[in-house]
Amino acid sequence: MDNNTKSQKFYYTGAYYVFIIFVMGLISLYFNFWVGVIEVGVAVVLFIVDFAFKYFYKKRMTAMFEQMTLNLGTATRNSLTGFALPTLVIQSGGKIRWFNDTFQALFPEEQLFNRDITFLIPGFPLEETENTEVGLLTDVMIGNRSFKVAGSISGKKDDKQKPIIVLYFNEITDFVELKEKYRNEKTFECLLSVDNYDELMESTPNTSVPQLQALLYQYINNWSSENGGVLTKYEKDKYSILFEYRYLEGFIKNKFDILNKIRSINEGNTLPASVSIGIGLNGKDIEENDAFAKAAINMALGRGGDQVVIKDADQFRFYGGTSKEHEKSTRVKARVVSIALGGLVQNAENVVILMHKNADIDALGASFGIYRICKMHETPVNILMESYDQTVRNMLLRFENVEEYSGLFINNQQATSIVKANTLLVVVDTHRPSLLENPALLEKTQQVVVIDHHRRGAEFVEHTSLIYHEPYCSSACEMLTEVLQYSLDKMSLTKLEAECLYAGILMDTKNFTFKTGVRTFEAASYLRKQGVDTIIIKTLFQQDLSSYIRKANIIKNAEIIREQIAISVCDEDENDIHLSAAQAADDLLNIKGITASFVLYSNEEGVTISGRSLGGINVQIILEKLGGGGHLTIAGAQISDATLEESKEMLLSAIDDYYLETTN
Repeated sequence: MDNNTKSQKFYYTGAYYVFIIFVMGLISLYFNFWVGVIEVGVAVVLFIVDFAFKYFYKKRMTAMFEQMTLNLGTATRNSLTGFALPTLVIQSGGKIRWFNDTFQALFPEEQLFNRDITFLIPGFPLEETENTEVGLLTDVMIGNRSFKVAGSISGKKDDKQKPIIVLYFNEITDFVELKEKYRNEKTFECLLSVDNYDELMESTPNTSVPQLQALLYQYINNWSSENGGVLTKYEKDKYSILFEYRYLEGFIKNKFDILNKIRSINEGNTLPASVSIGIGLNGKDIEENDAFAKAAINMALGRGGDQVVIKDADQFRFYGGTSKEHEKSTRVKARVVSIALGGLVQNAENVVILMHKNADIDALGASFGIYRICKMHETPVNILMESYDQTVRNMLLRFENVEEYSGLFINNQQATSIVKANTLLVVVDTHRPSLLENPALLEKTQQVVVIDHHRRGAEFVEHTSLIYHEPYCSSACEMLTEVLQYSLDKMSLTKLEAECLYAGILMDTKNFTFKTGVRTFEAASYLRKQGVDTIIIKTLFQQDLSSYIRKANIIKNAEIIREQIAISVCDEDENDIHLSAAQAADDLLNIKGITASFVLYSNEEGVTISGRSLGGINVQIILEKLGGGGHLTIAGAQISDATLEESKEMLLSAIDDYYLETTN
């Protein structure tokens, strides 16, 4: 106690006044001896009385506190023993040192003293309990009953005596059951669309169309009713279903067997029947679930259909999607897009065309298709391109001395300076902002057009004015060729532009082998009429001897897994290694028995994987697990912060997961 506290204590007691009287008595001795003696005597008597009073008072208070403490300890022990909540005292390490009758009732047949708590309650977070300094709050299960456990620790960890931990068990079984009941009975929205409905009906004999329509409705209605759903058909090929959450786990476990049932329908239809399903759940209200479901069904359709997409507040999840996209016979959408795109171009101050990094000939050809539309409407246009492959380099040499294209290509710095609020940005051959040369440009204007043929991924350009996304198309060049046929009036493509578009189709179809439909040949025929020289196009794809040898070595080093997948790792570091890797992945499919191939190589951004397939294996789904994407037959992925060997192990794991998910 400090001096100031002592002074206050002295002042507020009788000793202060006794001391004053004593001092005054000493002073009085000097003036009047007997008066001084009386005052000093009074002070002494008062001092003795005060001392005696304090002594007996302190003794009485001490006795009272001792009795109170004794009573309190007894009350505490009695209250803990008969406490309504199960209470347990354990020592650091988990040994039980004390428990009350309520806790004993949870384990009537068990001898509890000195037992390990993790033996009685498997999974009890003992380590978390010992390491916390602010108390424990956790949930545990004892039998089929749920408890919220609150605990506190006493004693220091460095004491010789192990710290004691007191645990209180509050039963919350009713709350947990109510919570589970709420979760199970919560509804989610499911939107179902029959893929290519018109084409499907046209491919079916007239006499079988009613049976086909009836079977489609029957399968969908049975799936809904068997799982407690409420079905509403709001268009000839579109349905809305409300399900309770309890059925979702069964859907996932059965891998949405409705997809297989629909696919098995055979009423003479030459096109297989399939459906796309979008599910929205865990929204804050019904309206948000509806928005999630619409986003999910658009994603499913954008990825080629015949699959299920689940959307919540955090992510997209994909199921199915193993079927090949089927070409639509109608060009109505191409005509509508042509008109809408022409209007946007005409009203824009200027147009800037964006493509993916390391641009290929498909991206370049599509860019020249947009360029020609801009020229028709006399709107200033530029193409942003900084990195590109050898085929593009070969094509650019042919444009180099043509005056019309002077100043057409710009870099990132130039693009940043010319993009304004009224600028129209046209993104071609990709829909993922992270793959663009300069994604920041998307934030500078609200006028954005996306034209792409890749199967849709979770990442997509937002706030678009127009989207032309057709995953069944072979290439972006095929899509732009169709749009150009409705856009160009008196103007026509130049020979160089037509050859660039034709080369894009040729590259993405691997010489009209992959993803080639009737409309692909019609687009190629139109370009051929514009003066395409097929011999010159072939020279664009020629390789030098060193590149050809590099490709041969990649093929030579390939290993076969699962008897039908070829994987090769290329550790060479060359500027055009991506071309050799892609071509090697294509050529590996020429080996008998091989239905899919993957080639891995290093570059400045990490490890790149090129995947190819004949259609039996969906390389897009496999490489999406590694952050990539593409098509069922052609896909790629980029892995950063990993070596070639580590990336190969990740690829093998993704292939294993794919087989696990697709095996019924």
